[in-house]
Amino acid sequence: MSQQPDLGLGPVDQVGYVVADLDASLPRYRALFGPFEVSEAPMQDVAMGEARIDCRLKLAVNRSGPVEIELIQVLEGDTPHSRHLASHGEGLHHVRFRVADLDAHRTRLEDAGYRTTFHKRFGPTVAFAYLERRAPRWTRSVSGDWPRWPST
Repeated sequence: MSQQPDLGLGPVDQVGYVVADLDASLPRYRALFGPFEVSEAPMQDVAMGEARIDCRLKLAVNRSGPVEIELIQVLEGDTPHSRHLASHGEGLHHVRFRVADLDAHRTRLEDAGYRTTFHKRFGPTVAFAYLERRAPRWTRSVSGDWPRWPST
């Protein structure tokens, strides 16, 4: 077995779950993690592979501990989330690592065998990218330049 390189991502910052119906799922996740903030996220011109797409997501975020919990329901569009739901059902979708230089980390991960599947830059310091490795199937990473949420 070959040794994998250290990707220098740091600790996991978020765990994301895809759900079919956020309102129906919230009681189950609230029992596990506590309260969530719910919002809608319309996104235009997001890169998905070679295509550019528009989508609308309904998100619920819990910041009660050191790792953020995110629930994702696709309201409109064909996204990695909707494809995951169709192929695997509800459940774990991604983990997020906060990085200072997303472009450098994307290059490092792509050199290590990952491919960028979904990404968008909102401005000079805010962006996200989903990267995945084909084998094993469960390895899915998300890196982003998101600003840190204030501690509560």
